[in-house]
Amino acid sequence: MSRLAVPKTYKLFIGGAFPRSESGRTYEVRSADGGFLANAAKASRKDARDAVVAARGAVAGWAGATAYNRGQVLYRIAELLEGRRAQFAAEIEEAEGLTRAQAGAQVDEAIDRWVWYAGWADKFAQVAGNANPVAGPYFNISVPEPTGVVAIVAPQDSSLVGLVSAVAPALVAGNAVIVVASERFPLSAISLAEVLATSDVPKGVVNVLTGSPAEIAPWLASHSDVNALDLVGAGELDWVDLEIAAADTLKRVLRPEPGPDAAAPALDRIAAFTETKTVWHTKSLR
Repeated sequence: MSRLAVPKTYKLFIGGAFPRSESGRTYEVRSADGGFLANAAKASRKDARDAVVAARGAVAGWAGATAYNRGQVLYRIAELLEGRRAQFAAEIEEAEGLTRAQAGAQVDEAIDRWVWYAGWADKFAQVAGNANPVAGPYFNISVPEPTGVVAIVAPQDSSLVGLVSAVAPALVAGNAVIVVASERFPLSAISLAEVLATSDVPKGVVNVLTGSPAEIAPWLASHSDVNALDLVGAGELDWVDLEIAAADTLKRVLRPEPGPDAAAPALDRIAAFTETKTVWHTKSLR
C-alpha cells in the first residue's frame, strides 16, 4: 500500500506565532512545471494590522538590545539556516525549477548575507556616526538610531536570497519588520520564519505575510504606525501610489530595485532605515 502524501499548509508568522489568515483564505503554490507544492495563507488587511501591532510591541526591546547581541542573534539565524540547507535547497529547486546545485548556491548566498550583516551589527554605528568638529568647549556627537517599524515588499522573483537581502539590513540597526514575501515563491519565507522562531529573535521583531503584495502593500503604506517602507520588490505594482500613501504619514521610502542584484549587501541599506541623533555635551574646563 502506497503512502498518502501529507501536503503542508504554510501559515503566516506574526508576533512569534504561526496563525492562519483571519480571512481563512489560502492559495495553491505551484512548482516551476505546474505541479502542486503546498497551500499558503493569503494574508488580509487585518493580518497586516496585526503584524504592525506585533512589530510595534517588539521594536523597543530589539532597538534597546546591544548591537553585539543583535549581531549574535543574526549569526544564530545563519547557523540554523546552514543546518537546514538541504530543506531550503529542495524547496527552491522545486519552486524555481533550478538544478540542485543552483538552489544550493542560493541558500549559501542567503547564509553568507546573514553573516555579513551580523558582522556589521556592532560596527555600523562607528562608521555611520561621527564626532563633529565645533567651535567652542563642546563635544558634538552624531549617532544612528533605528527608524522603528519597517514594512518591506520583498523581491518577487526570488525565494530566499531577495527576502534575506531586504530583511537583514533593517534588523541590524534595531528596526522591527513586516515583510510581504514573494507571492509566487512563498514557501522559503515561512520556512525561514520557522528558523527565526527558534533562533532567539524576539517575538514580533520579524513578521512574515504571504499572499498578494498588491492587496497588502497599500494598507502598510498608509498605516500611521509604520515608520518606513521598502518597496524593493514592488516594481510590478503601482508603487508610485504606494509612495504617495506613505508620504501622508511622513514615511521614509526606498523605491523598487529591478534585476537580480536587487537589495545587494550594502551599508546604505542599513543606513536607509536609521535616523541620526546629534548630542551636545560640555567639555570640562579643567
